[in-house]
Amino acid sequence: MAGPGTVMWRAFCFILLAVPAFAGETVRVATYNVENYLVMDRWVDSQERWRPGYPKPEVEKEALREVIRSVSPDVIALQEMGPPPFLRELRRDLKREGLDYTYYHVLEAEDEDRHVAVLSRLPFRKVRGHTDPDFPYFETRERIKRGLLEVRFETAGEEWTLFTLHLKSKWTERDDDPRAERKRTGEATAARNRILERCDPEGGDLFIIAGDFNDTRDTPVLRRFRQRGGVEISIPVEATDSRGHLWTQHWERQNLYSRIDFILASPAMKARVASGGRGVYDGPGYHVASDHRLVWAEFRFGRDGWE
Repeated sequence: MAGPGTVMWRAFCFILLAVPAFAGETVRVATYNVENYLVMDRWVDSQERWRPGYPKPEVEKEALREVIRSVSPDVIALQEMGPPPFLRELRRDLKREGLDYTYYHVLEAEDEDRHVAVLSRLPFRKVRGHTDPDFPYFETRERIKRGLLEVRFETAGEEWTLFTLHLKSKWTERDDDPRAERKRTGEATAARNRILERCDPEGGDLFIIAGDFNDTRDTPVLRRFRQRGGVEISIPVEATDSRGHLWTQHWERQNLYSRIDFILASPAMKARVASGGRGVYDGPGYHVASDHRLVWAEFRFGRDGWE
């Protein structure tokens, strides 16, 4: 006859066998507009001094690194990054502070000052910069000014893709294109079409579209990435800060708070979002580092990582 201890041990073993083990891997992906990490004419010292040809102030850089270290993403898509030496500087300083991104890339497109970039602790399987997608704009054709950066990874035996972009701002060069909506929608359409050439959402491809869209959720720009005809392309990964707030960008001049930074996941990728694994960073330093807030989400890979 089995004693009480034996019965309890058998029950414990049964529980262990009944609970499926997590055999996959979790990857934390973030997107962050780092607000002019470059040399430019700008106000400094709390807006009291105008300085031509001035780098991002050190106090902002320190706060920026604090934000990134606090979230510690495995892969981070960046917007408004300067040319390659600036990304190398950020990577070097983060490494000195204990966060090492071995893999990195800056996409150099038509905008010579502001770029999209990626820092990663995961190795790249393939990197491709798309600077050629164009669209009709009044009497001419124009290209996506900052391009579309495609980076492919493999995690737990599964291939997935990160697309990073930074669409046209609402500042306009033409009176007949108020708030540059026509140009921004054209960029979105061209980027969307290229993404669909590279990935098949209906076929179960795993991909993320992340960045600064310079538009809110229910707009023609975001709809371009969410659906084309009857094809569902992507789904926004909902994320809030610690107070339940959604906004990611503060336009100080208008005192306007907006959600314009998104992580969009293909239908198959959306199923991989880890429960509770998403957020908008509102911890120390966020208001000094940038006028945008970092958005992050966790995705699970591997046979038992998402079922």
